[in-house]
Amino acid sequence: MPDSPFHIMSKPAGPLCNLDCSYCFYLEKENLYPGTKQWQMPHDVLERYISGYIAAQPGHEVHFAWQGGEPTLLPVAFFREAVELQQRYASGKTIHNALQTNGTLIDDEWGEFLAAHNFLVGISIDGPRELHDSYRVDKGRAPTFDRVMHGITKLKEHRVEFNTLTVVHRRNSAHPLEVYRFLKEIGSGFMQFIPVVERKAAAPGSDGLVLIQPSSRQAAEVTDWSVEPEAYGRFLTGIFDEWVNQDVGRVFVQIFDVALERWMGMQASLCVFRETCGSALALEHNGDLFSCDHYVYPENGLGNIMESGIAELVASPQQKAFGQAKRDSLPRMCLQCEVRFACNGECPKHRFVTTPDDEPGLNYLCAGYKHFFHHIDPYMRFMAAELREGRPPAGIMRYLGSAM
Repeated sequence: MPDSPFHIMSKPAGPLCNLDCSYCFYLEKENLYPGTKQWQMPHDVLERYISGYIAAQPGHEVHFAWQGGEPTLLPVAFFREAVELQQRYASGKTIHNALQTNGTLIDDEWGEFLAAHNFLVGISIDGPRELHDSYRVDKGRAPTFDRVMHGITKLKEHRVEFNTLTVVHRRNSAHPLEVYRFLKEIGSGFMQFIPVVERKAAAPGSDGLVLIQPSSRQAAEVTDWSVEPEAYGRFLTGIFDEWVNQDVGRVFVQIFDVALERWMGMQASLCVFRETCGSALALEHNGDLFSCDHYVYPENGLGNIMESGIAELVASPQQKAFGQAKRDSLPRMCLQCEVRFACNGECPKHRFVTTPDDEPGLNYLCAGYKHFFHHIDPYMRFMAAELREGRPPAGIMRYLGSAM
């Protein structure tokens, strides 16, 4: 039994999606399951997952996350069954559900179901129309912005709680305030900004994948949609400067919240900024469990939950080694860095460049993170001090107003 909570991101429809976003790293995972005709998670796998996941959690609250691909390609009936199974196996624990979706298929039936069962919905949207449609297109390369906005309208009509996930890419990274203000306008009170960084091999590997992991020795180049390091840092600081002056306590931005945790000396709630990782896994439609959503590669497969217990796989030596490698593989430059406490080298997936001393393992986004963490330091110190004195961090807005 794992001695601490862990999280599984489940893919009940596998990598299937009705969109064809240029930067999506998951669509090509279909190549890992050649010949598959039925992508919907079978009943026996769903039941084994739900019962095993609940039983393996050491706490009294259990958080389910449904993603893809696109989970709303499945009928609402699939998720009704999931909720019924959760109730059957809850054993007194409180169950929470989150659904990450592109929003294009949300209709009244979905709205009614999601509201009735208190699902938290994450909507993938990359900013206003021209920025969103830069890469988020359907299979016919048609734009998707209007369909996403229609889905958001349906969520609002049914009073479904939603937040937004914005992929920060080569194009929208140059427009931080345009993106931030737009997200506020559509009613997002909690925002995630996820940098997209992918390397593309010259030819597919033996597994059929072109987008490769950092340890691969294949010849590869960073894709032209990937965000550039300095641009990502400027994107974050641009939004932070407006947020810290106007929106603290009113709008919640995940990376700002996690940064404040670190300045408070707390454990980061987001795996990419922890010293070690390994507590956020991914489950494919057929029950295959992988070390991480960003490491769905054959070599990172832990086993299948129909053959081994979830608790056993999560606590396996392979998974422990995967998590500890994040800390143990940091180059000297990171070990000596003044903002290591906040960054911890970020996600190992992005550690494919070398340091000025030619040591491998430096994060591609290092320059951007350094810029961001140095920039926010005085503000974070102030807000952390406010919290230690029992005052809300929003007091910084009054301080900054009086300092002008």
